[in-house]
Amino acid sequence: MRRVLLGIALVALAGEASPQSMFRGDAAHTGASAAAAPRQFHRLKWRYLTGGRVVSSPVFQDSVLYVGSDDGSVYALDAASGQKRWRFATAGPVASTPAVAGGLVYFMSYDGKFYAVEAQSGKLRWKFTTGGERRFEAKNLHGFLPKNQTIADPFDLYLSSPVVADGAVFFGCGDGNLYALDASTGALRWKLQTGDVVHASPAYADGVVYVGSWDSYLYAVEAASGQEKWRFKSGEDPYIHNQVGFQSSPAVVGGVVYVGCRDSNLYAIDAATGTEKWRVNNQGSWVVGSPAVTQGKVVYATSDSALFHEVDAQSGKPLLKQDVKAYTFASPTVAGDVVLVGVMNGTLEARDLATGNLLWDYRTEASKRNRGWALDSERRFNNALLFSSTWREAPILAQDRQLSLGSFVSTPLAVAGAVYVGSTDGAVYAME
Repeated sequence: MRRVLLGIALVALAGEASPQSMFRGDAAHTGASAAAAPRQFHRLKWRYLTGGRVVSSPVFQDSVLYVGSDDGSVYALDAASGQKRWRFATAGPVASTPAVAGGLVYFMSYDGKFYAVEAQSGKLRWKFTTGGERRFEAKNLHGFLPKNQTIADPFDLYLSSPVVADGAVFFGCGDGNLYALDASTGALRWKLQTGDVVHASPAYADGVVYVGSWDSYLYAVEAASGQEKWRFKSGEDPYIHNQVGFQSSPAVVGGVVYVGCRDSNLYAIDAATGTEKWRVNNQGSWVVGSPAVTQGKVVYATSDSALFHEVDAQSGKPLLKQDVKAYTFASPTVAGDVVLVGVMNGTLEARDLATGNLLWDYRTEASKRNRGWALDSERRFNNALLFSSTWREAPILAQDRQLSLGSFVSTPLAVAGAVYVGSTDGAVYAME
């Protein structure tokens, strides 16, 4: 108990991020919030249109939402009205979810730079130049032709979202590094080289940073020194590179690291030793979103099988599953007794935590228009139509048609009875 109280005091003194001001809510990325989400949909409160797809997830601090856009900007929006307070432009898409702490907003851009801007004004405080961003790539990726052509993965949608703790900001990068910078000055404290792209977001707990890489390893790193504590090996796929790599960001709860992987497994790993406790296999379906952990349950969703799952946190035993009809890349958010799930078919769902049953959903206008017949009458992807070719341009064209539906790949946020989320139609939505 003394250790817990001391930890709380140190966080308070350091002015660290509040529970809704970074990706997945807190530094441990539990994905659970005490804030209640509505059990009935009443209205669309407001909609703010950016100039590009919104893959980034909104965060909240002092009545303001902060969110990135693929138009290359980060926006500060009034949470009550949706009015823009400021916009900060970079030279590349911002598919990173910001973190807000100590009066600064931190985020990564595809221009290869990591930024800290003032939360009140949007004025640049400092920026750090990495070794450069890139997507995960491989030859014969997903079986697409030609076999000897290196192809960038169109489903590598996100950039690493920063976590702020111990006076430092931690994030991954396409150059393969996990970085630790001084949160005040941007000075490099240390960096750890992994074997491939790091676009998963690090989680922090008890002085340790946990992050997965596309090299198929999950790393535990001492936050103070950057020294590797352990690494955990997931599955490999050396032929078409489909069942490989971590996009999911870990959640750390009760001494256990819960994380999804593109090898189709959800893992529970001992945080102290890196030993596997259990895994749930999802029969080839990626677990891209980050799990939420609350009330003894792990909540997550899958890609191809299009399922919403709850499993027992101690054993991995299945508790329930429900059909969400299309790929789910966004991480589920637990808000009170409601689970918010963003689906790539342009539908945001609210489900009951106890039963998994659908309470309400909201469908974007782009999804209703259904450009190119990307969806069938049940809101499922017409994959036979979308992926009718194996040529290397095919997955890019197919994904463009999928994302044209106003997909919810942004993770929803619940604050004071309202739900905030971004969409690939370029909008940030506020619902209640």
